[in-house]
Amino acid sequence: MEFEALKKVTAAVLGMDPDVIEMDMTFLTDLGADSLDLYQIFMGVEDELGIHIPTEGLDRLKTVKDAVDWIEKANI
Repeated sequence: MEFEALKKVTAAVLGMDPDVIEMDMTFLTDLGADSLDLYQIFMGVEDELGIHIPTEGLDRLKTVKDAVDWIEKANI
């Protein structure tokens, strides 16, 4: 569920097909996202899932899997 929400929002923010987004992709190199994009993605995931995700430490997230793990931790 978290991965699907993240793919949907990431694709919308970055203007790409959600089906190309994979867990091992990096936000910076593979997806071309910057820190503002990452913030917008997490705000969108919050809305999509109806949860609060802490923004402290977002800059340390490198891969999509890192982000999914972060979202899962926030959703406990």
